[in-house]
Amino acid sequence: MKKHLNALLEISFNQAKENEMAIIVVDVMLKPEILDPQGKAVASALPRLGFTFATDVRQGKRFEISVDGEPTAAQLAEVEAAAEKLLSNPVIENFTVRVEK
Repeated sequence: MKKHLNALLEISFNQAKENEMAIIVVDVMLKPEILDPQGKAVASALPRLGFTFATDVRQGKRFEISVDGEPTAAQLAEVEAAAEKLLSNPVIENFTVRVEK
């Protein structure tokens, strides 16, 4: 009985490992030379609410893309292409792609 239970647990663990998902994160931010009115609005509101820690605020976008297993170099290249063509406006925005576990 114990051997059977251990075998089932091992199968479940291996299936869970195979079904693990990774998240590829694409962060999109306005280029530094582009004005950020939303960031400025937040920066000016913070002190009015009693938060005095910030000297500047820039607002951006974050995309989380789930993939099965460990992301491959090909998947990362595809996400990078999608970030350049769809998720960002390369004229006014920069983006970074990274894997989050």
